[in-house]
Amino acid sequence: MKKKKHIGFRAVLVIILLIIVGAIALDDLITDIIWYREMGYLSVFLTELRVKFMLGVPMFVVVMLVSMLMLKALKASFLKKSGMELPDKESKKRVRVIGTVLSGAFSLFLTLMTISTLWFEILQYLNSVDFGIDDPLFSKDISFYIFKLDFLDGLASNAIAIIVSIAIMITLYYIFLAGFSKSPQVEVYEDAESAREAGEDDGVDDLNDRLKKMFGAHVDIPGAGARKAARGKGKALLDVASKEIIILGVLFFLGIAATFYLRQFSLLYGPGGVSYGAGFADVTVTLNVYRAMIALSIAAAIALVIAIKKRSIKLGLLFPALMIIVSIVSQGAAAAVQNLVVSPDELNKESPYIANTIKYTRLAYNLQDIRVEDFTAEGDIDKTDVLNNMETFSNIRINDFDPAEQFYNQTQSIRSYYKFNDVDVDRYYVNDEYTQVFLSAREIDQDRVDDTWLIKHLKYTHGYGITLSRVDKITASGQPDMLISGIPPISEVPEIRVSRPEIYYGESTDTYVITNTGESEFDYPSGETNVYCSYDGTGGIRLTPLNRALFALKERNLKMLISTNIGSDSRIHIYRNIVTRIKKIAPFLALNDDPYVVVEDGKIYWIVDAYTYSTKYPYSEPYDSREGVNYLRNSVKIVVDAYNGDVNFYISDETDPIVQSLRKIYPSLLKDLDQMPAALRNHLQYPNMLFNIQAYVYTRYHMTNVEVFYQSEDLWSIASEQYGQSTKQMEPNYFIMKLPGEDSAEFVSTIPYTPSGKANLTGILIARQDGEDYGQLVLYRMPKYRTIYGPSQVEAQINQDAEISKEFSLWNNSGSSYLRGNMFVIPVEDELLYVEPIYLEASTGSLPEVKRVVMYYGDQLAYEPTLAECLDKLFGAGAGDPLKTAKPIITGHQMAEELARAAEEAANQPQQPEQGEQPEVSPGVQPLPVDTDGADISELAALANEAYENALKAMSEGDFVSYAQYIELMAKYVQQMVR
Repeated sequence: MKKKKHIGFRAVLVIILLIIVGAIALDDLITDIIWYREMGYLSVFLTELRVKFMLGVPMFVVVMLVSMLMLKALKASFLKKSGMELPDKESKKRVRVIGTVLSGAFSLFLTLMTISTLWFEILQYLNSVDFGIDDPLFSKDISFYIFKLDFLDGLASNAIAIIVSIAIMITLYYIFLAGFSKSPQVEVYEDAESAREAGEDDGVDDLNDRLKKMFGAHVDIPGAGARKAARGKGKALLDVASKEIIILGVLFFLGIAATFYLRQFSLLYGPGGVSYGAGFADVTVTLNVYRAMIALSIAAAIALVIAIKKRSIKLGLLFPALMIIVSIVSQGAAAAVQNLVVSPDELNKESPYIANTIKYTRLAYNLQDIRVEDFTAEGDIDKTDVLNNMETFSNIRINDFDPAEQFYNQTQSIRSYYKFNDVDVDRYYVNDEYTQVFLSAREIDQDRVDDTWLIKHLKYTHGYGITLSRVDKITASGQPDMLISGIPPISEVPEIRVSRPEIYYGESTDTYVITNTGESEFDYPSGETNVYCSYDGTGGIRLTPLNRALFALKERNLKMLISTNIGSDSRIHIYRNIVTRIKKIAPFLALNDDPYVVVEDGKIYWIVDAYTYSTKYPYSEPYDSREGVNYLRNSVKIVVDAYNGDVNFYISDETDPIVQSLRKIYPSLLKDLDQMPAALRNHLQYPNMLFNIQAYVYTRYHMTNVEVFYQSEDLWSIASEQYGQSTKQMEPNYFIMKLPGEDSAEFVSTIPYTPSGKANLTGILIARQDGEDYGQLVLYRMPKYRTIYGPSQVEAQINQDAEISKEFSLWNNSGSSYLRGNMFVIPVEDELLYVEPIYLEASTGSLPEVKRVVMYYGDQLAYEPTLAECLDKLFGAGAGDPLKTAKPIITGHQMAEELARAAEEAANQPQQPEQGEQPEVSPGVQPLPVDTDGADISELAALANEAYENALKAMSEGDFVSYAQYIELMAKYVQQMVR
């Protein structure tokens, strides 16, 4: 009775242990299903599981049955041909179990290996979309290479692996079968000692002892005790499994033939001779070698059948040996053809293949439709032209990304636990003017938050707001001119409001948080106190008791399970990093490395550019040999709601066959672009990552003449510039400009070219980004009959200017250093202007400040404090007036300067406000107490800041009376600070 209880207790423990292990193993799967369902993409997630199940189960069953039948046939053949037998029921049972286990194990291994590596390739194969373009060698549609070849390659490789695996399985089974079998005249001994006494010891006692431990008796295997009795009756594996070996051998060589058949297609996307893809030697030698190997492989399969039946080893090895010889000889033959036939007449021999490379590379990178316009650069710009192009001049970027990011982090982070990850550029309407701006999101820096679980996951749950500044405006001290700043974010632009500033999902949010708990969330700091909030969105997963247990197990955190702050209405937000979030849903898309933030309708969004790509586009040269990618499209735009975490995928290039295929595979994932809100569509950008790759490829593939291409007569380079105090290759720059011949300004990206090895300008490539012109590439090609200065030559002109050089030297020798900003090459009418900001940075680590602007036009240099003054100097007084008379905007930095001046004035005034005195305020304005006797500087500064924020709020509401009164109140606090 006690024994039964003991057994029952152990059974319960085993069951509990199995439940725990199963829960841990399945927890990630279950929580992922919950998350995908909450996101609305459960069907996307289940696609993989459904395909693996629908293909894997039948494959496992078929392979299992075939394996068992094969092993059963092997057993019958072995017993019949060897004259041996399984001595008892126990041996027969164990052989049957071993056969079943081997079949199951190998079937499971082969199924998992095949399905896990090929499930997506199978979907692509079944959902391929024609490109409508054939390759020039085999006349197959490009879709064969993009969608089908990976699957066929994987199938051939897995087929060979399966054949080898089955051969191993048969060999193992044969060993076990032989071990359990015996000749009818041979006894089964209890141990090795008994066998030795009977004279049946053949030097394998250890093996017999091991088998005894495994199977409970000493089994006389061939080569051991039964060798003498079985001699003459036992047969080699070749005799016993000749049918199986024939089948496997034939399949193996047919698999080799299939491999060489598929390998011939790889010639189209491999490095050739002077071009990319199959060249003369590849087509005349390597391709024919592959075809010969196909024939030899088939011949080897036939010869194997004959060789096994005739017991002829020589015949069986003949064709494999020939294949090795052909492989070795072919390498020398290819080299001989290349050196003796191709090299002496390379251009003629390779011309058709070079033409293929030019054509298909341009198609792969979408360069075939670039609009080329000749740009004479011979116009004569006057003041009238400048004034007619003021949309361009009013958007020239004086600020640079790195200094702007430093400025934001030092002046707008407000608290140490906030940070700005990077600075994005976009266009908005500011006071009804199309304006280029910098903006950045203020996120929580988790590394600077207390590591206490409650604080990190329940308290500090979100970032707060954005900053925004014009790219063309700076303050008197040379810093960005803020249009949205502070906490809460105060906008000085009527068109841009931030009514939902909380950022729960962003670039730096790498931890989970739980909202709607008994612990109020920190919202934002306000003076010496904090403001708290509760999440009011639809994001996150409700922590029902079951979900709570599941996610506590997922995060391996007991606090989540026992915390009294968490209830059924609480929500857990996971995968909050927007890149992680997107990749979790669509791992088959490549993502742009720089998501950018957008503010529309008072809400904050992230837009991420996604790419479809391939490494198998025929005759297309990869832009990076390490990656091998030779086809690229920005076919998907992704929008992420920073508050709710919603992710939406929109097709931005419907002509891309890969995205069409993805839509067939995942019909619920991708939406039409016109389903994106119009306000967000206005902020779509042609990504600089793609534009940079296209620009690089175009340095060579703008040459379409085969002879010119072969001789690299017109090879280009991307221009260089001096940035900071070093030289680097230029990157694409966003502009708002009026292109020559167009009626209005538009958002574009540009990059200049120079001839390879030279510094003069040879062209400017432009990517248009607005409306129906989105994605159109335009090349302004410079004349070849005269020299047009490139950026580095203009840099040299700046360095040679006596006044500028003198000031640079002075700055570098006075505890500071000058830094060069980006050089901008700007087409205006029929001429070019060059603009570059100059920064001054103190050696003490203060922020870089824009101190000068350099403008170059027509061999003339202007070196002035502002762009407007540069225009006046180059084009006459009044040319820069629109920049000077633009409607002034009182910004945060300017206000700080006003505070400093007010403090200086207050220091010279002996009068102090009497205790309790406060200015009169208009109705609706809530005065702040001036009686702050005993307050320290930080408290007074906080009060002054609060008065300043109220002043800005009053101004934005048009209440200028209250605005003036708050400014007066702020001055009182400043006077007290001075005192």
